[in-house]
Amino acid sequence: MPDMERWPTGRLLSTAARLVEHAWNERLVSIGLTHAGVIALGVLDSQGPMTQARLAQLVRVQAQTMGKTLARLETHGHVSRVRNDLDKRSHMVTITEQGKEALHEAQNIERTLLDGGDLLSEALRSQLRKVISELGSPRWQVAVDVPGLPVPPESGLVMLPESAETTETAEAAEAQADSR
Repeated sequence: MPDMERWPTGRLLSTAARLVEHAWNERLVSIGLTHAGVIALGVLDSQGPMTQARLAQLVRVQAQTMGKTLARLETHGHVSRVRNDLDKRSHMVTITEQGKEALHEAQNIERTLLDGGDLLSEALRSQLRKVISELGSPRWQVAVDVPGLPVPPESGLVMLPESAETTETAEAAEAQADSR
């Protein structure tokens, strides 16, 4: 094992994050999930059905990235996607009962990932929330207007206008991702 006593905090944090994600994914594969899939299922479970674009926005990934995650989840029966009645170009995504069971199992895997459950210690969780809040806040204060997705005024997000060309490209990408 390398001499970690001399590592800068950033290296410790990024190495720990990668190792936790690899260990978690190795265990999740048995239930047909990935780390990204667990995050998507958690949002769907807590907030209910929504469009792929809205889910991607909440998880802070591109719609195309979410499309790939949802395709895997759908293959394993964890989500269902149906054409959106309000906008035929998009799909509504819903967690299935099988998806809820897989999410519960994934949460159990997380609890037992390290001996003693150290990943769930409130001290560690508190420190991680602080790092994410301080470093993520400036990055997450800017939002791109996604057509059809309202951004509440109380969110404090600064909206960057999109050009007509960018909007058309984004809509085409969303329609293509939804058709998969």
